[in-house]
This record gives sequence, C-alpha cells and structure tokens, in this order.
Amino acid sequence: MDKNTIIGFALIAAVLFGFTWFNQPSAEDVEAQRISDSIAIENQKKKEQAEIAEIQRQAAAAKAMAEDSTALFFDNLKGTERRVTLENEKVALTFNTKGAAVEKVVIKNFEDLNGAKDLTLFDKTNQSLNFILTTKEQNISTKALYFNVKEFSADGNKLVFIAGDEAGKNITVTYTLSKDYLLSCSVLANGMSGLFSPNTTTMDIDWQERCKQQEKGFTFENRYASLTYHFTDGGTDYLNETSEKTDEGVDEPIDWVAFKNQFFSAVMIAKDGYGSDVKLTSVPQEKETGYLKYYQAKLKTAFDPTGVKPTQFEFYYGPNDFRLLQSVEEESTFGKELELERLVYLGWPLFRIINRWFTLYVFDFLREMAIPMGYILILITLLLKAITFPMVKKSYMSSAKMRVLRPKLDAATKQFDKPEDAMQKQQAMMQLYSEYGVSPLSGCLPMLIQMPIWIAMFNFVPNAIQLRRESFLWIDDLSTYDPIVEWGTNIWLIGDHLSLTCILFCVANLLYSWMTMRQQKDQMVGQQAEQMKMMQWMMLLMPLMFFFMFNDYSSGLNFYYFVSLFFSAAIMWTLRKTTNDEKLLAYLEARREENKKNPKKMSGLAARLQAMQQQQQELQKKREELARKNAALRNK
Repeated sequence: MDKNTIIGFALIAAVLFGFTWFNQPSAEDVEAQRISDSIAIENQKKKEQAEIAEIQRQAAAAKAMAEDSTALFFDNLKGTERRVTLENEKVALTFNTKGAAVEKVVIKNFEDLNGAKDLTLFDKTNQSLNFILTTKEQNISTKALYFNVKEFSADGNKLVFIAGDEAGKNITVTYTLSKDYLLSCSVLANGMSGLFSPNTTTMDIDWQERCKQQEKGFTFENRYASLTYHFTDGGTDYLNETSEKTDEGVDEPIDWVAFKNQFFSAVMIAKDGYGSDVKLTSVPQEKETGYLKYYQAKLKTAFDPTGVKPTQFEFYYGPNDFRLLQSVEEESTFGKELELERLVYLGWPLFRIINRWFTLYVFDFLREMAIPMGYILILITLLLKAITFPMVKKSYMSSAKMRVLRPKLDAATKQFDKPEDAMQKQQAMMQLYSEYGVSPLSGCLPMLIQMPIWIAMFNFVPNAIQLRRESFLWIDDLSTYDPIVEWGTNIWLIGDHLSLTCILFCVANLLYSWMTMRQQKDQMVGQQAEQMKMMQWMMLLMPLMFFFMFNDYSSGLNFYYFVSLFFSAAIMWTLRKTTNDEKLLAYLEARREENKKNPKKMSGLAARLQAMQQQQQELQKKREELARKNAALRNK
C-alpha cells in the first residue's frame, strides 16, 4: 500500500467521523424522539384494542344474527333443489325452489334455431334473478335460500314460495301466470320489521342473462338485440347494440327493463318503478359462443319492511309482436302506460308514423286474409306504388318536358360557355324554363318520394316476427338471409355466404340507376352533362356498397327492395313509352305563347337566380369602374 492510498483512506475516515459527529442528535432531539416513540406505541395499542373490539362486535353481531335472521333462515340455507312448472297454451315456466325464481322459459309454437317445435328463451345456465334485502347486520339474498312450496295450483296457475317460519317471520314469493305471456310476482317480508333499519325503504335486484342466439343470421340478429328500458315519464331508450357498456347509469326513474333479442324479450316491470340508482350492462358476445349479449341490470325498487305492502312485479316472457305487446298493457294491473310495443322498433318519428299508422294496418289486414307473407310484401309494394304514382307521374312529366326542351336550351345558352358566364347561363336556362312553365327540380321528386317509404320498410321488415320461419318461393325463412353459397369461413365485408335476394336487389338497383341516369342525361345542358359523368360512377358504385351492407340482412327486406325497384323501373319504362315527345313539345310551345300574352312575374328559383345575376352584374360594373379609375391615375 503506497503513501497516496494511506492518505486517501485517512481522509475518508476523517470525513465520515466528522459527518457522524456533526449530525448526532442533541439532548432535546433525543427526548423528542422518545416522546414520539411513546405516542406511536400508544397509538398501536389503541389500534390493536380497536381491532379486538371490532372482532368482539362482529362476534356479538353474529351471535345476534344467529338468534334472529340467521336462525330464521338456517334451515333454508341448505336443501335440495326442486322444479315446479306453471304453463298455459303459450308458455311453460319452470321455477327452482332455490331462489324461488324462474329458471327456464319455453315459448310454445315458435321453432328454435335447431328446428324444435318450441323455443327455449333461457334456462338455469344463462339466466339468474336475485332479490337482496339489507338488514341491520347482513344481507338476505333470495338466490341463496331454499324455499318451500306453500301453495301450488296448476289449474289456477298460482305458485307460492316461503322461506323462514311459516307461522311468524318469513319471506313469501307469490307467482300468478296469466292466460298468455304475463307473469305476476309479489315479494313480502312478514314479521321481520325488527331486522331492518328504520330508514330501509328499498330492495336491491340483480338480474343477469346471456342472451341466446335464436336465428340463423348471428350478425343480423345481434344488431337488433339490445337492453331496453322505459322511462316513467314516457319514452324508451337502450344501450348501444355494438359496443360494450358496463354499469351504465340512468338519470331518470324507469318502469321496466327488457333483455331483448330480435324477436323475443324477457321484461321485468316494477309497480313502484326503479329509482334513479340503476346500473345496466350490455356486452356483445362472440359468434362462436352461441350467445348474442351478456345483460345485467342492478336495480332498486320500493320495499316495505313492515310486511303491509308487497313489492310487486310483472314479467313478460314472449315474442316481440306489436299488437300482442299493446294488449299486455291492457292486461297489466299496474295501470301504467308501459309502451311495451316500443320493443318493436319502427324507426325515427317520421318513419315510425308511416309504419305505425299505415304499414301495420295494411299488414294486419292482409294477414287476416291468410295471404302468404311473400305475397303480402308484394301487395304492400303495389299499394305504395299506387299511392305515390300521381306524384311520380307528375315528376316524370316534368323531366320529360326538360328533355324535349334540351335542344332549345342548348341554343339559348351556347354563347355562355365560358366559366365566368356560368351565372348568366343559369339565368338564361331559368328564364326559358319559366317561359315554358317547367320546374327543373321536379325530376328529383321520385327519389324523395320513395326514400321515406324505403327507410320505413327498412325498420319494419326486420322487426316483423310474422316473417319468422315463413317460406316463399326459394326462400326458407323471410326473416333471415337466403344463402345460395355458404363456405363456413368469415370473409371481411362479405361474411360466410352469398344471399340470393341481396344479389337480385343489387342487380335491380344497378339497372334502375342506369335508367335514371339516362333520363337525367337527356335533360342536362352543357357543363351539367359533363358533371353528370362524374355522378354516374357514384351511382353505379352504390349497388356494390349495398351488397356489402345487405348480404347479412333478412331476405324479406331484400325481396321487398327488389320488388320495389322492379315496379319503379316498370313504371318509368311505361311512362317513357307512352309519352309522345312531339305532342309534349307542341303543348309547351302553346303554353309559352300563352305566357307571352299573359306574362307572369318570375318566382322561385328563377327569381333568386335573377336577383343573384343582377347583383353579380352590379358588382362587375363597380369593379370595371374602379379598374378604369386606377388606370387613369397611373397614366397621370
């Protein structure tokens, strides 16, 4: 070890010794630390004593519960599950004594996905219902209790479950099945008021279900499966069908919650409604699982711990049939405007009006005549075409007038071919149209007339349960797609099949678009005709886009669109063949001469264009005047 190393170690030792001596605590610091340690020890002792006291309190509470509610339901915490069934001609409901709730629903005379005669809406493996009562010391969960059957009347469709002391303290759950799909339920706590806090006024409900796939088209059915709820003040809402929603709160009180798939629903209605503390969950499932959604509803409703007033519910387990759901409200004893028929979605307000006050009545009338569903769709199409024909004909004739006037328009506007003359050219055209009494906007009316009807039917057909399992021509089921080829592997944008009605609809749409473009091209002038070439590609691409959209849709909807387009094309072709262009031009010339004798003030679009042209001319004059002044100043 050399001299430098020894000196280095010595310096390090000196620094450490000096740092230690400099930082040693004073007598006051030592005393303060001692006091602090004593306080910490005392606090730790108090904490340990508090923990011991809490353990003793819990033990005492457990002992107290052993003497009241636990002792009361001790015999109901174990047992053997038993099944009891209430049924009528429409539905069979299987109850489990464990939990005293419906564990299986079979809807009769509706074929299931595998072809069985009756459809199972849910069973024990994919649905649960739990009523939770919060006592002073613990929660009573009906799902954990084995109930006894106090009364069972198969003929009267009444079932009474009881847990606890039949002669004194107990929970009684009573069910009564109506003649169709409505099940009444009441929950009553007898002689148990001492177990609850004085401010207890509600009970908790936890309702869960994995919604089963019931139809062939998973993607299409999943699009119409939603957790839906009804506001006490009126109107319904639902959780988004395509995205995951967990514990979504509802700000307003609601009357009912529905676990809905495309054609069937399970609905729980509370007589006293559900408070604002509502949490709803909807989680889309994968196709391979055989389930559409996972639903959960965490709810609170009124509860009387004194046992004077029961908590009452009504359950609807059945099809989403508009008229049937209307009748349920009349059958309900709650006296509320339930609006259950809104489970059948008929579209936004305008389209709902069309479906509610026209399509439904026509549909019901034709059904009463026992006409096959495919023919009903054709007849509805014909009726709608007949109603709209006068407007369509008037619109077509307006387009025909513009077509026969095209040579005159070309002649009147040929001097305005420069881009800066576009406004003058438009004004000249409007002037000529005004002289002949022609409206250039009327040609757009056929599409505007048909669009609301198309959208209304877009909402009506997929929700019409009457089309379910109905065959027509080559179609086995009008409520789902009709594949001509299936390959079992999902292909992006196409899926795993080709639907024949979708192909027919897209081909018909392509032909109709081509006919429409030809008609519009015949009436275009100058730059309008050039711009129309760009529009043609867009109109021809639309049928291709529709194919990707509608390949999964119901064959009934695609068939309706195909028939509608076919008749639209037939009407357009007939009008074209029956229109004499020479006579029409002569009529327009005579009308022009009459207008010259009795000139009318320009109005509408022509008047607005004329005003814009005048403003443009005045602006141009000001610009030219300013340019001349600037030029004169520069010359000086």
